[in-house]
Amino acid sequence: MKPAAARHSVKSMTGYAEARGESDLWLVRVALRSVNHRFLDLRVRLPEGLEGFEPPIRQLLRDRLVRGHVEMTLHVEATRAGTVRVNREIVSAYLQAIEELRREFKLTQELDLAALLRLPGVVGAAGSDGLLGSGDEASERLRQQVIACLEEALAHLDEMRHAEGRALADEMHRLLASVQQKIAQVQSLVKRSHPAYAARLKTRLEELLAGAAMDPARLAQEAALLADRADVDEELARLLSHVEQFGRLVTGAGETGKKLDFLLQEMQREANTLLSKTPGLGADGLAITEAGLQIKAEIEKLREQVQNVE
Repeated sequence: MKPAAARHSVKSMTGYAEARGESDLWLVRVALRSVNHRFLDLRVRLPEGLEGFEPPIRQLLRDRLVRGHVEMTLHVEATRAGTVRVNREIVSAYLQAIEELRREFKLTQELDLAALLRLPGVVGAAGSDGLLGSGDEASERLRQQVIACLEEALAHLDEMRHAEGRALADEMHRLLASVQQKIAQVQSLVKRSHPAYAARLKTRLEELLAGAAMDPARLAQEAALLADRADVDEELARLLSHVEQFGRLVTGAGETGKKLDFLLQEMQREANTLLSKTPGLGADGLAITEAGLQIKAEIEKLREQVQNVE
């Protein structure tokens, strides 16, 4: 079932990656976390003041990813001392509030300057536009730096999702081989049980029709109809075809998760039909039922794996 050297493989939806980039103005870090999801679900977290970067970021994520719940977090820090400022108006407001609290509650603790600098809005980037400073040129420089960092993080994420996908593919190939083995077992048991099953049908019909006149041609027709209803050759052939198609998709490239899920539904349907007919007598019949149940169990395990395939 598994090719000796597959060039492609499915991709997992699970992965984590990050990338960093530093210029003379900013230190940029992008973190990406991805888990399974039916569709592409994006969560973009940006620093205050960089909301305008969200559309190109989302577009890049949509261009590179197909499915999965993806969280993207952007951190930007100023790297040049001249780009940092203290907002004195906000500091003054904080100090006034602190003095009022001291008088009201008779507090004597000394002011912690480091704690004051960590309060929201106290320290920012120089310029009226926060991290961007002032001017479109600074904004464009930072945007390009962020996009470059995101490209690198996406490349790392793709590598990890491919590695996870190879592990998924190995497990799915193992399960497919097990299903194929069970199908071959059922085919052998069914073939062996055909003569005994036909004889049993003939005996049963003769018992039901004892003493009643019936045209021999009609009797043969009814026996053939009952035998056909218990025939599972078509179900086994379709099940085997689905398994082979599933294997080809696993070693293919692109978006395969939805196709694999559809095939699993068809495989489950054929397995259910097999169990509803269960031809064979005695030990053979029990063995066919057991193999059919094992096929259903392997299909469920495949379904669990496919839930994480892009």
